Amino acid sequence: MMDKKNSRNRISLKYPAAWWRNMWRDGLPSGNGKLGASVSGGVSLEKILINHEGLWHRGKKDVLPDVGYTLNETRDLMKKEKYKEASWHLTNTLKENGYDTRLASFLPLVELTLRMQQTEGFKHYRREVDMETGEVSVRWKEGNELFERNLFVSRADDVVVYEIKSTSELLTTDFQLGLRKTDRNNMEQRVKELECSVQYKVEDNFIFFTAKNDDNTEYGAVLRIIPTGGKMNSDNNCLRCEDAKHIQTIMKVFIKGDHVIEWARIQEELLEMKGDYQDLLQAHIPLHTKLFHTASLQLSDSEEEHSNEELLLDAYEGEASIPLIEKLWKYGRYLFISGTRPEGQPFGMYGLWGGDYNLMWCHRMANENIQMMYWHATVGGLSELVPALFNYYEDMMEDFRGNAKKLYGCRGIYIPAGTTPGIGVPNQIVPVIMNWTGAAGWLAQHYYDYYLYTGDKKILIEKVLPFMKEVVLFYEDFLVIDEGGNYQYLPSVSPENTPDNFMPKDGKQIAHPMPTTINATMDLAILKEVLHHLIEGAKETAFYLDEIEKWQEMLTRIPQYEVNQDGATKEWLHPAFEDRYNHRHISHIYPVFPGREINQEQDQELFEGFRVAVSKRILGAQTGWSLAHMSSIWARMNDGNKALECLDILTRSCLLTNFFTVHNDWRNMGLNMEIETAPIQLDASMGIINAVQEMLLFVSPNMIKLLPALPTKWKKGNVGDFRFMTGRVSYSWNLETQLLCGEIVADRETLITLKLPGFANCLLTGDGVRISESSLGKTYYTITMKKGMTLHIKPM
Repeated sequence: MMDKKNSRNRISLKYPAAWWRNMWRDGLPSGNGKLGASVSGGVSLEKILINHEGLWHRGKKDVLPDVGYTLNETRDLMKKEKYKEASWHLTNTLKENGYDTRLASFLPLVELTLRMQQTEGFKHYRREVDMETGEVSVRWKEGNELFERNLFVSRADDVVVYEIKSTSELLTTDFQLGLRKTDRNNMEQRVKELECSVQYKVEDNFIFFTAKNDDNTEYGAVLRIIPTGGKMNSDNNCLRCEDAKHIQTIMKVFIKGDHVIEWARIQEELLEMKGDYQDLLQAHIPLHTKLFHTASLQLSDSEEEHSNEELLLDAYEGEASIPLIEKLWKYGRYLFISGTRPEGQPFGMYGLWGGDYNLMWCHRMANENIQMMYWHATVGGLSELVPALFNYYEDMMEDFRGNAKKLYGCRGIYIPAGTTPGIGVPNQIVPVIMNWTGAAGWLAQHYYDYYLYTGDKKILIEKVLPFMKEVVLFYEDFLVIDEGGNYQYLPSVSPENTPDNFMPKDGKQIAHPMPTTINATMDLAILKEVLHHLIEGAKETAFYLDEIEKWQEMLTRIPQYEVNQDGATKEWLHPAFEDRYNHRHISHIYPVFPGREINQEQDQELFEGFRVAVSKRILGAQTGWSLAHMSSIWARMNDGNKALECLDILTRSCLLTNFFTVHNDWRNMGLNMEIETAPIQLDASMGIINAVQEMLLFVSPNMIKLLPALPTKWKKGNVGDFRFMTGRVSYSWNLETQLLCGEIVADRETLITLKLPGFANCLLTGDGVRISESSLGKTYYTITMKKGMTLHIKPM
């Protein structure tokens, strides 16, 4: 039943979607970055959820009052050590002014329901995703007959294509379009509003559907059914196809339109489309495969195929198998390329496959989550998809400038942690969010890294430098200088932690008791990073040259990192705030990861302080995304076994059977935070990709390390076309034979330090390549290459 030749790039399940009532959580996804389809896989009753990146509802954008005067009042309270009162001052002032903004929620577009007559009970059931093609397949047998349903979302034609076939049985199937029912009591009224607006039409072989959103715009879909043989009947907005040899359907959708115009337009377009399922698939595959194969990874030679259920049961015994880790790396990339596109929306917490009307945490969250979505992209060769992130935030720059002025009386920009399309004003009116000003600076890392990987000077001049300049402009006005001439960053928040000495003494569980502090390590690390990048970029382009001296002087005022009595780098530098290890966020490790400021080669002592700090984090406080984050940190710490252990824990606590990652273990097994819900959060899926890549390759502007944190379990493998900032690297290794071979290709002028793993005894050669030993040690080499040159790494 399975094509073995590419089974390494498939996931296969033996069960249909089985999360009771919320079966969309366990669906199998397909998408083209704009449209998403999620297939449940029921034999007799199938439900396919269709979503569009631009369809949101329930958002409310209020006018932000000018409360910039509260900043000095907050600081005065902090100087008097009235920290809790200071923490709430800005938040309470906004509430007293009646400010009320609400983030929008993802809105499911339509659900395709089909019923099929069964001749006998099913057996040999499988549902699969072919990650190379973007197809979702459902297969089963009834007696000796094989039935199969296949679906993909076309990148070539922007349609959902679906087929039903069997080996010889004639097919009878009912098709219907409609709203997805809600599983949440608080959304019943909203769904009723939508139901009142729904209109259907069944005409010839077409089903038409439309509904009206809360902004009075219409959205909808048109389904064309193309049977081979048989006959068609309609009944109550349903089309029945009887006794067909084969059934193909094609669906197009629209948002923000007039259904009368859109129905006619789409019907005409569907009628003009030529070709059967395979013809349309062949037009789609090259576009999808090009993205999927920008990089490759193989961690074992085994061709043995295991279902998702089998892989998860093995992981539940204690360790994620090598095939599971390899699948998760590929599957995360599959989700990413299917869930975003360069000119569309950035990848979201639910991708394009959210199935309810008020999804928990479906907004873009910039105090960890959206950044994690993009950590992997550049090394994995998916830089072309990163601009969606920039376009999204740049569309709201006027909101961000207004935020800076009206909340803090500052120039520049303030980006709220949470946003949804078009809503860039503050919305989560609580101190842990309102008093954190680091989102714009953290996002600036993605801007600058994009330039470093692409070498696009036009982007640097037109997008990257202007964005970073606005970030720093805010800092120029926001920062204060203490009596010693150093910056005081206040208010300052280390997302989303509270110092230990401000936690409730009675042990009562409160989400964020008192997060507002002075000089959080992360805030200072972000400040330092943005200034360094802005200065580098300004020198590179000869822009803003008259401001470089000012920015360099700002760098001299940033306090040094400190360690506590445990030898751990402090999360807050101010002595009034004590470290708290019982938390999921690991923000203060920023200088090691996701930043690149601190490394073992340059500052062993401080590097050790960060290692101790991350080792102190308590297991039961973690989440799916924090385990992925911690895995990447341990990889930066050159400890592959610790990095892999984090993924082991993640796989047995936060994976659904379709390999979607969730926030926490809903079974309360002691590995994560205990909350009643376990919302899908695909940031962890993206974080897994990055963690695996960090174990295999470290990249900075002037250094790459091959296999910097290789787990002892990963005895052999190969990497294809991982990117560093000016080129590509491919290599294979075998620990048992102590062999390493590969090549490094310069796509631009390249000057790097190359570190080889200690086990390898290699010969470096390349026509025209300059190779010399580095002062850092015997496994380090200085490599100089011109564009197009190749460095070969060969066993001695």
